[in-house]
Amino acid sequence: MPNFIIKTHQKNVNYTQPHFFILNKGMNSGKPQKEAFTNSFVVVFQNEEDCENIYFVAYSLWKIKFWHPFLVGSVIPFLRINDFKSAFFPKSKVMIQEHEAHVKHVAALKLLEQKEKQFHENINLINDLRRTILYRYCRK
Repeated sequence: MPNFIIKTHQKNVNYTQPHFFILNKGMNSGKPQKEAFTNSFVVVFQNEEDCENIYFVAYSLWKIKFWHPFLVGSVIPFLRINDFKSAFFPKSKVMIQEHEAHVKHVAALKLLEQKEKQFHENINLINDLRRTILYRYCRK
């Protein structure tokens, strides 16, 4: 089981160890990202491999809306760090225990992420071509 530290991200702090950020405000609470959010937790690791593995665990939990029952607040929902820690540690442990299945799922998620990125690039190219054709057509 990888060792990691979860703490509240401070605005001007630079982290030298491998890390990622977890959004803690709004309906996207629990969303992991490599770049810092304004309102986020930071998860710090000893090595890059553990960071990558736990990142996809956090990504999976966010995608299935695992954190929605933990949100509090009436206007802008937010996720408390204690709730996050108490749910994330055991859930990540369970998900990583089946290492072979975990590696397979991470590889599939990486492939899907890559395909999604290519798809969005293709959609942008199609929109650019459409705009160019319409511009030429309307210019006559």
